[in-house]
Amino acid sequence: MTPRTERISADERREQILAAATTVFGELGYSAATTDRVARAAGISQPYVVRLFGTKEQLFIETLRRTLGRLLAAFRAALADADDAGDVAADVAADADGKAREARLGEAYLELVEDRGTLLTLLHGFMMGSDPVIGPVARDGFLQVFRMLRDEAGFEPEQIHRFLADGMLINTLLASGIGLAAKGDRDAAELMDCTFGSHVAEVLERASA
Repeated sequence: MTPRTERISADERREQILAAATTVFGELGYSAATTDRVARAAGISQPYVVRLFGTKEQLFIETLRRTLGRLLAAFRAALADADDAGDVAADVAADADGKAREARLGEAYLELVEDRGTLLTLLHGFMMGSDPVIGPVARDGFLQVFRMLRDEAGFEPEQIHRFLADGMLINTLLASGIGLAAKGDRDAAELMDCTFGSHVAEVLERASA
């Protein structure tokens, strides 16, 4: 008797493809990636990927939107956890400059970009700002993050600037491999230490994974 192949829903299959695309686009960049590589990474046929997403461009856009959505969801979950931990007014009173919330969001970001595909997909998307189709999606995603920090996290302008600037520095350090170089380069180690502070050992462990 022939074993039955487990069937999954169209939504689950779509998520499977987008997860594979995050890895492929992250590793290869937009230009070098192909729908065939994504299909092989997802363990399905290339025509099926094309049937669901159409062009490589549209697949990348959906991958970028998914990545940005995961980022916003992680931030909102961190804020919700902070609110559940105690009275919001008391939290604000105890931390008037919002540094505790910045720290919570920073930790959520580090956990998310442990997935190198997520980190690099975001970077590739932002670097394609001049592309007439992909650029607007990347800009809109970045502005969604800005609005969330302003309207939901309640950050002041200088906090938003600091948080986004730190995020870009983290992206550069992890994407460029400076984290890996820190084990044998004193300057790289010092830069990692002043960026990540008490989290540096954890970040270096992730960078080596």
